[in-house]
Amino acid sequence: MALTSTIYTFDITLSNVDRGVYESLALRVAMHPSESPEYFTARLFAYCLEYTDGIAFSRGISDPDEPTIAVRDLTGAMKIWIEIGAPDAARLHKASKAAPRVAVYTHREPAQLQRLLAGERIHRSSEIPLYAIDRDLIASFCELLERRMRFTLSITDGMLYLDLDGRTLSGTVEQHALQPA
Repeated sequence: MALTSTIYTFDITLSNVDRGVYESLALRVAMHPSESPEYFTARLFAYCLEYTDGIAFSRGISDPDEPTIAVRDLTGAMKIWIEIGAPDAARLHKASKAAPRVAVYTHREPAQLQRLLAGERIHRSSEIPLYAIDRDLIASFCELLERRMRFTLSITDGMLYLDLDGRTLSGTVEQHALQPA
């Protein structure tokens, strides 16, 4: 018997001062049985950090040719391809050819991914930012993760501040080069 995805419902008040984005989001997000809570949380935070018109989660693991998160224009053309975790070089190469902007968000140690990709052929690799989300923030959020959550997420100067029913969590999002020079 195949395991099914677990649906999470999030009501998020988003205040991204760095990008001038202020929205109320009502999200239903599926967590695949093979997905770790840390990966799921990084995926949720990346969605919020990149939030703009046309953003959407992909159909998931069932469609490996799609980005984890995509931003498309009104014609359906890919504007931004967003990957989570530790994508391989071939996937990033394909992404960079398919979209004008590619970004990677990781919940892991960024140096590990940089070593993994060092010397690999990736189209426009110097233009792909690698964002490392604070691992302690992700771990703390995972401990509080429930099927229905309401929280406020504020982003300013690369810091994330979460307010969950009076409990405050904070951490950084640091930008790194995908392949250090």
